[in-house]
Amino acid sequence: MRPRIAIPMPHSLDREYAERAIPQYERAVALADGEPVRIPLDLAREELRKLVSGCDGFLLPGSKADVDPAKFEAERSPHTAAADQRREAVDELLLENVYYQGKPVLGICYGLQSLNVFRGGSLIQHIPDFLPVDLRTRINHEAGRKVAIAHQVVPEKDSRLGEILFGNRRQSGEAQKLPVNSSHHQSADSIGEGLRVVARCPDDGIIEAIEGGDGDHFVLAVQWHPERSVDDDEASRAIFRAFVQAAKK
Repeated sequence: MRPRIAIPMPHSLDREYAERAIPQYERAVALADGEPVRIPLDLAREELRKLVSGCDGFLLPGSKADVDPAKFEAERSPHTAAADQRREAVDELLLENVYYQGKPVLGICYGLQSLNVFRGGSLIQHIPDFLPVDLRTRINHEAGRKVAIAHQVVPEKDSRLGEILFGNRRQSGEAQKLPVNSSHHQSADSIGEGLRVVARCPDDGIIEAIEGGDGDHFVLAVQWHPERSVDDDEASRAIFRAFVQAAKK
């Protein structure tokens, strides 16, 4: 039996965007032999609990929204997009399941930010405002879906992500780089409890991946969009395979 992977709808207010975006995540999960389960954002809490209780893993997708900065006790930047309260509430319920029941989670872009804030971390609300002037134009983290490779990331060799991407090759002396797409203007800042940084952009130091410190519990989040490149990129497929395999267990 294929493991059931819960995927919340990306956005509660922009339905057209949400319906356009979610099939990419569903397809990536299906290619990795998982069964995607759409999670509506307008269910009553008890209905939602019942639906997600039958799922084996959780994928937190990207979104046009930004996490409410009040959740990490920060003043709102003028560049911060409106929060999506329904999406935040669903993510929080799914993440409660992740940590109380030990189910695997894969966060993508907004999903990384949602996970980090849930665990008590904070966010950089607008990357150009955070970086020194000489680094602000070096990498365009908002390049968008039409740019297949926006920059590179360097995964930590001793990480779950490094093992997924490079296997035994991760122990070689030279740091291995991974080309990625990029569609975000925010990133993780202080890291939440039980999480660690496992990849950065080498050009400006922006955090590109975090994961859980418990080796037996699959908790991984990346700032790029591997669901967009599963057809052409083995590394993207490997991330989804590892996640779905964890859900099978």
